[in-house]
Amino acid sequence: MCTGLAGPDTVTPVTASELLAVVAARELRDDTTVFAGVGVPLLAAALAKRRHAPRLTLVIEGGIIGPEIAPGRLPISTNEMRAGRRATMLPGITDAFLFAQRGFVDVGFMGGAQIDQYGNVNTSVLGTDYWKPKVRLPGTGGANDLASLCREVIIVTPHERRRFVERVDFVTSPAWLRGDGSRGAAGLRSRRMRIEAAHPGVSPATIREHTGFELGETAPVAVTEPPSEDELEDLRALDPERRFLG
Repeated sequence: MCTGLAGPDTVTPVTASELLAVVAARELRDDTTVFAGVGVPLLAAALAKRRHAPRLTLVIEGGIIGPEIAPGRLPISTNEMRAGRRATMLPGITDAFLFAQRGFVDVGFMGGAQIDQYGNVNTSVLGTDYWKPKVRLPGTGGANDLASLCREVIIVTPHERRRFVERVDFVTSPAWLRGDGSRGAAGLRSRRMRIEAAHPGVSPATIREHTGFELGETAPVAVTEPPSEDELEDLRALDPERRFLG
């Protein structure tokens, strides 16, 4: 889980979105495969491949395997052609998810409108009535498949109390479901959320203040390393128009 709660002591003039993208990129490893959604997840994956994971294989929902994301040409859709630049394969969209089902995808990388204490993600509706919601969101796309089938899931989202809720209004992407072994009973794996690291200047108490449920924590809670100047330079080169960096 990588969240964008930036503290006062972060490197300036780095934004919360930039910090989020850099920290998320550091989570990705070389010689692995990541299924990345558009926006900050894809930006972070492209940064990781550019800097420390040259053999990282990107999978994009539209049916694209192993593309090279050109600086300044970050796609805003999973189906546009620049998402397929120098791709290794261009299979059908169902084949892309079949690779995850067969265990070939190491990391699912996505965002979400709501996430609860058990890691369930909502990208469908806000409000308790699915048919008459307060807000209707984009929906699942491939998010359910990623949460259910990838070996590891990383959720990249701003850390706000309205997003981190005790129970999501709708389970688009399942994690530990209701807790108490319910995910295992459904044939899936997960755990409950805890604080493992905080950005510079952000205390565990501040994180709890921006979270709508109780959080455990490791001992000690680590502090994330602020982005270096060259990390920021590479990141900003990927998104010079700041469509995703804010």
